[in-house]
Amino acid sequence: MAEHGGPRAGAWPARASLAGAAAAVLLPVVVAGPRTFGLLLVGLVGMGATIAAVWWILTRRGVLRALSMALALAAPVWVVVAYTRAHLAWVVAASGALWLLAAGAGRTALTRHSGAAAPGPAAAMAERPAAEVRHPYLIMNPRSGGGKVERFALREKAEALGADVLLLDGPQETDVAEAARKAAAQGADLLGVAGGDGTQALVADVAASLGLPFLVIPAGTRNHFALDLGLDRDDPATALDALRDGVELHVDLGRAAGRPFVNNVSFGAYAAVVQSPAYRDGKTRTTLDLLPDLLTGHEGAALTARAGAHTFTAPQALLVSNNPYGTGDFAGLGRRARLDSGELGCVGVHITGAAQAAGLLRGRRSTGTTRTTATDVVVDADQEWIPVGIDGEALRLRVPVRCEIRPLALRVLVPRHRPGVRRTRPPLDWRLLGRLAYRGAP
Repeated sequence: MAEHGGPRAGAWPARASLAGAAAAVLLPVVVAGPRTFGLLLVGLVGMGATIAAVWWILTRRGVLRALSMALALAAPVWVVVAYTRAHLAWVVAASGALWLLAAGAGRTALTRHSGAAAPGPAAAMAERPAAEVRHPYLIMNPRSGGGKVERFALREKAEALGADVLLLDGPQETDVAEAARKAAAQGADLLGVAGGDGTQALVADVAASLGLPFLVIPAGTRNHFALDLGLDRDDPATALDALRDGVELHVDLGRAAGRPFVNNVSFGAYAAVVQSPAYRDGKTRTTLDLLPDLLTGHEGAALTARAGAHTFTAPQALLVSNNPYGTGDFAGLGRRARLDSGELGCVGVHITGAAQAAGLLRGRRSTGTTRTTATDVVVDADQEWIPVGIDGEALRLRVPVRCEIRPLALRVLVPRHRPGVRRTRPPLDWRLLGRLAYRGAP
């Protein structure tokens, strides 16, 4: 019988993980003997030098930045040369492969143990029957996502399904929220957007206030909201299947200083960089020019944020999200497994040197990042106005900036058959793996 949860779930993958980890450690010891410690030292020094060099690239200018770039390139090369000259490169490669095998089996064991892989209402957002839609109204931005509206014939396909389509192809900027309100007043019973997340948020706010269902068509550049709804971003036209055979998801909606957001609000270094007039024409050059002063505290506002009972003091960057991000990847930012928890995620970054920058590799255990959840977050600063990014849109807002969550405020119509949301991977816990392997023993 397959294992889906409980104390014995994942026993054999846990044993495979521990066996792989043991083999990864023993292989260099057996083959290299006493040279193992030198092998380890070379790797650690090379990795430390590379991470420190990257930090200096971000926080220095001129000659020091050039030297840091040279170090970042030279350190890995030195490690490879040292291993090759000692005829141990294959040992390192094999040991690395065993570690990857151990990590994969460990993730499988922990996922089975937690029951995250088993389908059911506890593992996914609840689907509700959708009301019949008679007069859908869709707003489409033909410039968004490099022209996805035209490339995927979204307008033609939507009109064939009976939708009224507003194409934002004129030279003048259109107030999409006002257009959505007028359409609803004239009888539209569904509002939708084919465009980026910023436009999605504006029209979603109108739909939520009127109690109308909302259709997300991922025709923007990134479309993180669509990703976390489980939609197919590679073929945005499949979102229109919801008009024929759809179900409803009731999800949360965020607000920051009265402005809606579906993904996140950024403060600090990133928000300051995207405010620069030069950013659009030269993203990399502008980022490298501004980051040294922002990361070392010589420029930018000194932020303070209160998220429930927790206070963030002087974070270099702060991200407030509509529902918390997963914790199983770099710096703890990835995808959101749910959009209906009724909580904001809040991640603050404060790094004082290369050692803390290296600690970001530890994910949620990093001392450079602090994570919490709250129903409201208030951000203050030592300046009256601060740069803010709301779903990627650059703004300047007066402090204090209050972010809040509106639980289950938005009815989203999605296709019944869609790729779905990838399950959140639990972080590796070697102690728990040991217990799983032991308890599963006959």
